[in-house]
Amino acid sequence: MIGRREEQRILRDTTAKEEAQFIVVYGRRRVGKTYLIRETFAEGFTFSYTGIAKVTARRQLTEFARALQAQHPQHTVSPLASQNWFAAFDSLRVLIEQSSRGRDLIFIDEMPWMDNHKSDFLPALEHFWNSWASAQKNLSLIVCGSAAAWITKKMFRNKGGLYNRITRQIRLKPFALAECQALLEANGVRMNPYDIIQCFMVFGGIPYYLNQLDGRYGLPQNIDRLCFVEDAPLRYEHDMVFASLFDRPEKYLQVIEAIASKKKGLTREQIKGSVDFADGGNLSRILKELEESGFVRRYGPLGKKKLGALYQLCDPFTTFYLTWMQRPATGSDNLWTSLMGSGAYHAWSGYAFEQVCLSHITQIKQALGIAGVRADIASWHSSNPGEAGAQIDLVIDRFDNVINLCEIKFSSREYLIDKAYDLVLRNKIGVFQRTTRTRKALHLTMITPYGVKPNTYHSVLQSEITMDDLLRT
Repeated sequence: MIGRREEQRILRDTTAKEEAQFIVVYGRRRVGKTYLIRETFAEGFTFSYTGIAKVTARRQLTEFARALQAQHPQHTVSPLASQNWFAAFDSLRVLIEQSSRGRDLIFIDEMPWMDNHKSDFLPALEHFWNSWASAQKNLSLIVCGSAAAWITKKMFRNKGGLYNRITRQIRLKPFALAECQALLEANGVRMNPYDIIQCFMVFGGIPYYLNQLDGRYGLPQNIDRLCFVEDAPLRYEHDMVFASLFDRPEKYLQVIEAIASKKKGLTREQIKGSVDFADGGNLSRILKELEESGFVRRYGPLGKKKLGALYQLCDPFTTFYLTWMQRPATGSDNLWTSLMGSGAYHAWSGYAFEQVCLSHITQIKQALGIAGVRADIASWHSSNPGEAGAQIDLVIDRFDNVINLCEIKFSSREYLIDKAYDLVLRNKIGVFQRTTRTRKALHLTMITPYGVKPNTYHSVLQSEITMDDLLRT
């Protein structure tokens, strides 16, 4: 298995304890949750079931009862198991009691899909756990789901029978660049660091997407093959993901498209003015669910924790889809190859590389030698209309009296600071110092794939971070 060592350790250590365990694994769709659990336990489950999307409660119950019977044909499953969830979980209890395993592992995948409207699924689950399962020292219940909003609301913030019942939770995040590189190499896909960065800019750290790259082709050809040719495997992936996660995906898609319209993101009020449905608390809920599902990040300008918070699109594939794939197909099998180098490509790549950097703050701090230093991460722009160009892509406000002002530039070669850009950088530092009135030392940091070309103006920088730094574990 590539990566996930810490998650595997947690799963194994937790399930080895001599007490009942209720473990929740959640994360973005396609991130590898099911693969992690099945590989960790080598299919050694007393019982496993995967919820089915968009079916009736009766159909869900029927399939659950069939799974009970199919996996344990030596036992007779009660006919009532297909009638209601209380009977279904009671049949599961009987099955576990008759099991001869030393430790029983129950794995329920995509649990949010099982909680149909007006069904008794959640009360039945609560009853199953509280009345019997929680007292079984050799039982581990592992549940999994992509609908992070459901998991958070119904599991972690449950105020009923499941309050404080979760013994361990694991949020599975997308791969970092180093893990992407390892996965690609394991699949026989050879890329240099620059191409790995670009691959992340398109597909993010989502193993399902990365596994579809073919080592016989270069990255541009793979992008065309997966995203743009007729019947491309990922052509409708964006809509399918949202339809599987949210009951009314059109509202979420509206919000996503509104946020994507501005590189730095929008405030809640700006988003409200860009959608055509009544607010009434719906927008706050939708934003929260998008944030919990890993599509949107909320961040504040420097010194403002809540006031003026911006919502920014942070999922690379969603950004790529809205920028390129949502447009009508041209019929060309080499669309992406032909777009590379265009003005639109350069505009997208600059923003996409910023998102790569923002998802690798740990690696950036390591490269700066401040891995153990507490720091606030923010953005900054001047509120003075006369200094509208003064903005900082990434601010690392350190608790050791230093602030790193990070300029992020995507380039296919060493980045050149000329006289004009040197003046821009010095102006940014000056405006930042005057506006914030900070007494901390200001260190200018350039983040660019190949570093900065040494010349007369290179001395304006205190530090540089390259793609090799971002690729470190």
